[in-house]
Amino acid sequence: MANQGRKIKVLFASSEAVPFVKTGGLADVAGSLPRALNQKGAEVSVIMPKYSAIPQEYQDQMKHIAEFYVPLAWRSVYCGIEKLTYQGVNFYFVDNEAYFKRDGIYGYFDDGERFAFFSKAICEAIQYLPELQVDVLQCNDWQCAMASVFLREFYQSIEACRHVKTIFTVHNVKFQGQFGDDVLSDILGLADNPTAAGQLYCDRVSVNYMQGALLYSDMITTVSPSYANELQMPFYGEGMDGIFRRRSDSLRGILNGIDVDLWNPKTDKMIEYNYSAGKMANKAKCKAALQREFGLAEDPERPLVVMIGRLTTQKGLGLVRYAMNRLMERGVQVAVLGTGDKDQEDAFKYFDWTYGDQMCARIAFDNALSHRMYAGGDILLMPSEFEPCGLSQMIAMRYGTLPVVRETGGLQDSVVAYNKYTGEGTGFRFANMNADEMANTLLEACEVFWTEKDVWKQLRKQAMETDFSWGRAADEYLDIYYGLHPEIER
Repeated sequence: MANQGRKIKVLFASSEAVPFVKTGGLADVAGSLPRALNQKGAEVSVIMPKYSAIPQEYQDQMKHIAEFYVPLAWRSVYCGIEKLTYQGVNFYFVDNEAYFKRDGIYGYFDDGERFAFFSKAICEAIQYLPELQVDVLQCNDWQCAMASVFLREFYQSIEACRHVKTIFTVHNVKFQGQFGDDVLSDILGLADNPTAAGQLYCDRVSVNYMQGALLYSDMITTVSPSYANELQMPFYGEGMDGIFRRRSDSLRGILNGIDVDLWNPKTDKMIEYNYSAGKMANKAKCKAALQREFGLAEDPERPLVVMIGRLTTQKGLGLVRYAMNRLMERGVQVAVLGTGDKDQEDAFKYFDWTYGDQMCARIAFDNALSHRMYAGGDILLMPSEFEPCGLSQMIAMRYGTLPVVRETGGLQDSVVAYNKYTGEGTGFRFANMNADEMANTLLEACEVFWTEKDVWKQLRKQAMETDFSWGRAADEYLDIYYGLHPEIER
């Protein structure tokens, strides 16, 4: 295979991808990044499980292209490969009904076996599908982490696998795929390999799939530069910080993008009035419509603060609950959309009941409403304890809704703090997990909204003109791919 004038070939392994199945941000990345990479001249395909949850319209378009048996310890397990091309990207679906024909995606007693099978099937697909000709295998999160280990331990004698370089991407280090040590022999087939077993054991009692990928992969990436630094600290590293420090030379943080066609106030069909950075009049109409929908006082002079996302402690909601009365006393309006922990849901229902036309909480998942909130809000509040990347702050900026964020992970990397002396900025930031500090920063933003209209307009314009497209991230990933294969001319 000549290396001159050919595209670098990447297989992007993910347990979920838009538009087929989604539980979190990983699906957005797997649905958008490969397309952006292909537009830049790479040849990226995606491999994922064929869940029964995939809409029938897509299942009907799939073409059966291969079948083989996957060795999994003492088992020999059937695997079919289905193929579908979507928006110019080839998607390969790993088909095994015993593992993937279920109501949900994750959370089953045999997840360790299901995703070990998926990881092994990825390696077998590289072996049995000549059309793939993989140069780089990029695995995302623990569900396909074992592919890096399997490729090194079982497939080095196979020509199609020998030259494959591996990248492991951490989207959230909190979820690592930890299982009892019996999986080592019963599922992974690595109990008799002391080198592999030693690198998979975590705390000497459990087998950790993510740890295996962190130690075996050629490169490690994560979803923002600041999160790459934070992972090397005990507070954020979830027990893996020592490995991240040891492998820091091979660790890169690349800020995710968003789908700028989907999230575009100029063309968004889910909002009542469209607008753009050059024509902002309709944003005020979006705000008025949102105030009416939420039963809030319809007043353009009241700053409308929106919060959109999971209602969990990680999102810094303890700070919001502590500061709520102070914000209400200052005449700020707050609208919350999301589901999550019961105590958080109950707290915001209580605020909704207590503060009348100043506070509204919708305890639901409602995609169309989220669009209307991004368009109608003045400020997005995101005081997260940690945030590997975060998408809400980027979407909010695209809609001219200025974010107030804590300086962590992707929030720190994507929001430029307002500087009153230079005029630069796309939002407001605070440093510590402190409710008073958060409230001070939010009220400082409100003060600009109230008293410096021209400054507010300029900040809004700067936020809307920030480039959060996937093209920027794609360029950085291409640098890594070609760095792993210097013999392929770019």
